[in-house]
Amino acid sequence: MSSALRERMRTAFAPPRYLAQARAGIDISTSGVKAVRLATSPYGLMLASYAETLLPPTAFTNGEIVDHAVVVENLMTAATTARISSTNAALSESKSYLFETTVSGNDRAGWRTSIEQRLDELVPLPPALTSFDFVEVGHQEKSETLVMGIGFAQRIVDETLSVFDEVGIQVRALEGENSAIARALLPVGDETTVLIIDVGKTTTKISIVSKGIPRFATTIAIGGHALTLAVQKYFGVTDAEAKKVKAERGIVPALGNEEYLAAMLSTVSAIRDEISNRLDYWQARATQGGVHDPVSHAILAGGNASLRGFPEYLENALQIPVVIGDVFTNFASRDTWLPPIDYTESLAYATAIGLALYDEQMP
Repeated sequence: MSSALRERMRTAFAPPRYLAQARAGIDISTSGVKAVRLATSPYGLMLASYAETLLPPTAFTNGEIVDHAVVVENLMTAATTARISSTNAALSESKSYLFETTVSGNDRAGWRTSIEQRLDELVPLPPALTSFDFVEVGHQEKSETLVMGIGFAQRIVDETLSVFDEVGIQVRALEGENSAIARALLPVGDETTVLIIDVGKTTTKISIVSKGIPRFATTIAIGGHALTLAVQKYFGVTDAEAKKVKAERGIVPALGNEEYLAAMLSTVSAIRDEISNRLDYWQARATQGGVHDPVSHAILAGGNASLRGFPEYLENALQIPVVIGDVFTNFASRDTWLPPIDYTESLAYATAIGLALYDEQMP
């Protein structure tokens, strides 16, 4: 959220910007560590360096770090490659709790007190073991303020900070990954309500963002690797060969491709149904009660977002425009620079890039 858990972090008193290191973001997820560092040019922001290291499946369990040493080793490698010594970092959506509530008071201190008094009603965690943050989203009757909040178990915050501490990297700000993804994909000042679909290796993250603020989020335990396994099973090929076939064929109908397509769609349809159910619920609330603005379009991101035929498949099912995102939306014009990373590969860096942009877009 807007202040990125600064009240509960040891980095609450970050150095002035003129003393701070170049803007950077590091995203630690179940699949690996992604790090980016940005630089400025006379034309705007550019990607100065990036790095990725892959984590074994045993590094995380249910979204929590369990192999501390392996994560530390991979974090060190990625940070060294990208030349990062201080960074912004993300907390996993799957371990977060979004809440929307009204608060009394005249400023952030008063609003925080109002939330603390009934935190156990908003977040299913013991209040004493919960770290939370919030952002103002509007006003209600009786002079109450509407806020969106996010809560994490304090152990998640502590474990995330501990791996950075061990590597010797200063964490300047922490925030939920959906806020970072939205910052990367949406133009500054975007007022629309959009569905963001982040298709990773083992999970698919869904968030509905309105005026740049995540208002709904969930994680589906199905990702691009499930599609790779479907190809492996159908053709009896290696993992590398299956990835190549998946990239070449996608889910595009073709003559003689019916059995392969059926094998792929058995997995893709599960992702589609989960997305559709969440979107239908949101759109119904927007239409019937005017509680929210309806979603106008969807944006795909993540390492498996560029699967051939996937945007068209989802657009047909969801009945809203679906586009593949651009993680360099808020960078210098492509007329003045060319990203040093392949477009398809860049989609996996949405969270890390959004984290790096935090220093640019936050007051």
